[in-house]
Amino acid sequence: MDYIQGSIFEKVNPSPLADRVRPRNLDEYIGQEHILGEGKVLRQLIESDHISSMILWGPPGVGKTTLAMIIASMTHANFITFSAVTSGIKEIKEVMSKAEQGRLMGIRTLLFVDEIHRFNKSQQDAFLPHVEKGNIILIGATTENPSFEVNSALLSRSRVFVLNALKTEDIVKLLKNVLKDSRGYGDLKVEINEELLEAIAAYSNGDARTALNVLEMSVMSGNREKEAIVITKEILEGCIQKKSLLYDKKGEEHYNLISALHKSMRNSDCDAAVYWLARMLEAGEDPLYIARRLIRFASEDIGLADPRALELTVAAYNAAHYLGMPECDVNLTEAVVYLSAAPKSNALYKAYLSAKEDAQKTMAEGVPLKLRNAPTKLMSDLNYGKGYRYAHDFEDKVVDMQCLPDNLRDRKYYFPTNQGVEKSVAERLENIKRLKEKNSK
Repeated sequence: MDYIQGSIFEKVNPSPLADRVRPRNLDEYIGQEHILGEGKVLRQLIESDHISSMILWGPPGVGKTTLAMIIASMTHANFITFSAVTSGIKEIKEVMSKAEQGRLMGIRTLLFVDEIHRFNKSQQDAFLPHVEKGNIILIGATTENPSFEVNSALLSRSRVFVLNALKTEDIVKLLKNVLKDSRGYGDLKVEINEELLEAIAAYSNGDARTALNVLEMSVMSGNREKEAIVITKEILEGCIQKKSLLYDKKGEEHYNLISALHKSMRNSDCDAAVYWLARMLEAGEDPLYIARRLIRFASEDIGLADPRALELTVAAYNAAHYLGMPECDVNLTEAVVYLSAAPKSNALYKAYLSAKEDAQKTMAEGVPLKLRNAPTKLMSDLNYGKGYRYAHDFEDKVVDMQCLPDNLRDRKYYFPTNQGVEKSVAERLENIKRLKEKNSK
């Protein structure tokens, strides 16, 4: 095999592949058919040049910046880009001043702000009056939920368009186009089969930039056979070290995944629960955070239907604390499977919520005198403890004595289900009720 360094790549532009092949118009743009397909709202706004302020929200590598650049090329307006990483209040004010002058001369300014969620409140506030006056048309791009990361006043004056992670078939189509495009590898003979293109697409997790970076690395590492570049499975595996999972421990995806784990266990779906557990752990989540959530689940969703659930989750927490990752993954898996398979009851959760509501919204009457201790003569003279009936003085260890304040004397909070062990708890409570009636006579 001959390795001809340089000859095959002489025509390749040294700039990154993802920049070279960036779509130039809507026809080249791949994905987001729900907003950019024929007749869809955003496409109509762009083609009619009636763009208003908007927020483009979606995961990395789905084309937010590219879409903004396409809008700029199709819109009769000055196009200015801003990065939240490098721009401050001073730069914002300078640009806003020029935009206001431009408006007075009939010139529109389209301002693209990448990673707008990185701007703090005061920086975002600096845009607001200029959006209201029409000095600028703001296009903000963010990977974070704008409901939490964009000022409500600014958000209310902008339209939010959600961009989805690209589908596997979208990524494969993109890669095939790049292999034919002269800006990509159209001038080279690159041999790569469909299976490997699909592997790149799966690895990219809906991120076009990641897919293009892998393809670029694979081409640079490919076997050079005469004037062809052959990409094999072994070469691709060498370029893909480990699947990069979209995850931000403080972002929305963090809460999405723990929610998926919780709801899968609640629905007794062991397989789904183990999958979401793996997604979190492999993305770098703190195993102790997951363990704490499992402890909460044990009482909130299982409770007395299986009292051992709480014991097992506390044990799993201790195991995760002692071992850490990766050894504790199987301990957490044991807990997740146990919780998924256990009988379910939210009776304790509902009981507390009901009691909490009464505690917050009803008059906070004092503790009944019979339930108060009387450690001093004065307290005894004030009838503290008077009328208290000691349960152990009775054969059944139960006595009919009102323990709630008068305004809540007949309230009931805990309603056990017939699931698992809680069924016997319900029977025990019914028996206690009968004994109280017996001992009240």
